[in-house]
Amino acid sequence: MITLKDVSKYYTKDNPVLKDIDIEIAPREFVCIVGQSGAGKSTIVKLINKEIEPNSGDIIVGKINYAKFPKRQIPFLRRKIGVVYQDFKLLPKKNVYENVAYALEVAGVSNKEIKERVPKILKLVGLADKGTCYPNNISGGERQRVAIARALVHQPQILIADEPTGNLDPKNAWEIIDLLLKINTFGTTVILTTHNKDIVDRLQKRVITIKDGKVVKDEKVGKYEL
Repeated sequence: MITLKDVSKYYTKDNPVLKDIDIEIAPREFVCIVGQSGAGKSTIVKLINKEIEPNSGDIIVGKINYAKFPKRQIPFLRRKIGVVYQDFKLLPKKNVYENVAYALEVAGVSNKEIKERVPKILKLVGLADKGTCYPNNISGGERQRVAIARALVHQPQILIADEPTGNLDPKNAWEIIDLLLKINTFGTTVILTTHNKDIVDRLQKRVITIKDGKVVKDEKVGKYEL
């Protein structure tokens, strides 16, 4: 599903962010990527989502070799990859329903299909009764659920959650993790980057540890150990 082969990324040659990274993630996997701030976790997310290009190495997602992928097709690629961020990135002047629907509107999806898809996604994330609420009037956990709904509305094959619980209290954090696990059971590949040792240790999923831009550990059932 996802292959990073000998991937390096640097903004200055004296300070590489990633050094010869090798990662393979299979379809339907749930993978935790851990490491201290600046280790390179978010850079991996941006590379997989094709927000940035590697300086060297190959990235293949599905059967798509990123080096040969035309720029005009990138918006279509990103509909197969949902991304959720720590700071939600919701539109404050749009309500919950409109935030999720907007992701479909910009893709040219018909109003009929939007009206069918959005309520189903909101129900899936437990927000069926929050459609008319605005981001500032709901909790942090609910905002993250909106962000997840927006990422899922294109029915992506991959969901990347980049520090999704960083701004949440423990109760809301675990509700978000439970939702990610549920999404994974539907067949979606889930990649979770996190600083949260308790979450990683209790999940008992595959853990890839990044340190100083390198993969230093990759365990099928791992713990947060730096």
